[in-house]
Amino acid sequence: MSDIRFDGKVAIVTGAGGGLGRQHALELARRGAKVVVNDLGGSVDGSGGSSAAALAVVEEIKAFGGEAIAHGASVTGDAGVADMVKTAMDTWGQIDILIANAGILRDKTLTKMELADFELVMQVHVWGTFKPIKAVWDIMKAQNYGRIVVTTSSSGMYGNFGQSNYGAAKMAVLGLMNTLKLEGAKNNIKINAISPVAATRMTEGLMPPEVLAKLAPEAVTPGVVYLVSEDAPTGAILTAGAGAFGLTRLYETEGVYLTDGDLSAEGVRDHWEQITAEDGQKAYFNGGEQGQKFFRKMAGG
Repeated sequence: MSDIRFDGKVAIVTGAGGGLGRQHALELARRGAKVVVNDLGGSVDGSGGSSAAALAVVEEIKAFGGEAIAHGASVTGDAGVADMVKTAMDTWGQIDILIANAGILRDKTLTKMELADFELVMQVHVWGTFKPIKAVWDIMKAQNYGRIVVTTSSSGMYGNFGQSNYGAAKMAVLGLMNTLKLEGAKNNIKINAISPVAATRMTEGLMPPEVLAKLAPEAVTPGVVYLVSEDAPTGAILTAGAGAFGLTRLYETEGVYLTDGDLSAEGVRDHWEQITAEDGQKAYFNGGEQGQKFFRKMAGG
């Protein structure tokens, strides 16, 4: 099979001044894409800002003959996101790929977490994913082509101590993806999620150095590159770390249909083993499939 190429394609990568985003931007450029390297240049907790990191990545891309421009917009700011998209359109006339990678951490247990810690993490990860997608969506619709990757986490899908804000945000972007995979289908817009484990500024304090040494960000990027390629799936949650890849799916069991005297809290308790039995469980592609199951059970199926 032929190599995956992005010649003639334009990509925006948010949070691309370092870590995972930098690797995504570099690899897309190596494969022919023109890249907007977006990074506010703030610290891990979202404070501060500098354009130096994004400009350095642009210089790396130009050094091997690629095309790139830097943009320092905060992904939470309406005007900045609009200007980033306008700059890409003014420069290259199209936007084909968006990788929503920007993120911050403010880890604390719920007892110690201030409301501001929760709110800012939600703003960066949820609004900071939605606003760039919203800004490029109609452009992609008009082109009848678009590839989007959002960034989720095992902290959202499975939980992680001290990350209620981050976990909530990372599940929210999956809800966004699950709807947009349906809305974008008729216009060839595919949207997927990456759930990475990598050694970055955001993880350096969470794992021992010997583990981090094995988790190079560039080991995640091949999965992201595939997810924004011509032949990408849509609605996939790809897990990636240290060169290992897997797929996360949400499954729903067949369950039971309770009637008459069994339709009670006690009935749910007494049928719990059958409700949770894995035989016949399915991964639905849209919410209507769950409703169809309920109607089937009401009809005696």
